[in-house]
Amino acid sequence: MQTFYLSVACFLLLTMIAGLLRVFVGPGQEDRLVAVQLFGTTGVAVLLLLGAALDAPAVRNTAMVFAVLAVLAVVAFVQSTENATRGKDRPSGREDIRNRAGEK
Repeated sequence: MQTFYLSVACFLLLTMIAGLLRVFVGPGQEDRLVAVQLFGTTGVAVLLLLGAALDAPAVRNTAMVFAVLAVLAVVAFVQSTENATRGKDRPSGREDIRNRAGEK
């Protein structure tokens, strides 16, 4: 079973290398974020497979920490993107209320 786990881990590493292309030539920030999320998810899977193959609980714990960090990275990206687009695309605060009321 160890050989199977290690071969699947190697295959996942190859998919990560293919996803690296998307990070460098992605057409937009969102595409690059998805590629980075691919790295996070695949990295967690690789660590879980290695932990199972090598019977190393510390590696499995590390994978769980990386999974939590990946979620926090997405939340931070969404917050920063929302703040950046709020100032450019739509009014915020009192301007928005005035526009709805028909005031200038």
